[in-house]
Amino acid sequence: MFEYIKRDIRLIKERDPAVHSTLEILLTYPSLTAIRSYRIAHCFYKKKMFTVARIISQRARRKTGIEIHPGAKIGKGLFIDHGMGVVIGETTVIGDNCLLYQGVTLGGTGKDKGKRHPTLGNNVLVGAGARVLGPFKVGNNVKIAANAVVLNEIPDNCTAVGVPARIVRRNGRKICPDVCEEIDQIHIPDPVSQELCRLSAEVERLKKEFSDMKK
Repeated sequence: MFEYIKRDIRLIKERDPAVHSTLEILLTYPSLTAIRSYRIAHCFYKKKMFTVARIISQRARRKTGIEIHPGAKIGKGLFIDHGMGVVIGETTVIGDNCLLYQGVTLGGTGKDKGKRHPTLGNNVLVGAGARVLGPFKVGNNVKIAANAVVLNEIPDNCTAVGVPARIVRRNGRKICPDVCEEIDQIHIPDPVSQELCRLSAEVERLKKEFSDMKK
């Protein structure tokens, strides 16, 4: 447990430029509190002491605003930035060195049995307010934009944006020509909106041509 805490503190220092001291992290960072409580609750969950595990996780939820089901499987180096409103479901699997922003939901659709929640690979970034819903896999080194809604599997080394989420970048190459170079959580294109704008412009052009032909 102490090794996990030391690793998590080091990770927060590396990823958050607002950090001033280790004491500040220990006393004020909800990510550290939530993940520490999850580790303890998960131990009880594996021993089939489900009620004790849920009591620990719900206390952490009230303190931090981060809800992590004790049945989830979380690798090393998870950082939840800000954290308020984050929900991680029971059958979720999260790989190593992942980053979640506030408002992220790793949940189910309500239609599945058994494995109901997503599996995230290593080095996955999930932007603020994004929803990843269903028992599919999100590959390694994936970036999911803020407010995206992911309903299908995403391969390794991809960037996904939009509602529903679409892949706009794969292995460093753009699939959508207007996508920004990197996800900065602000200047994120919506490929559906872009396609609607393109179609609207095309319709206007055709209407003008038809009007000219009538004249």
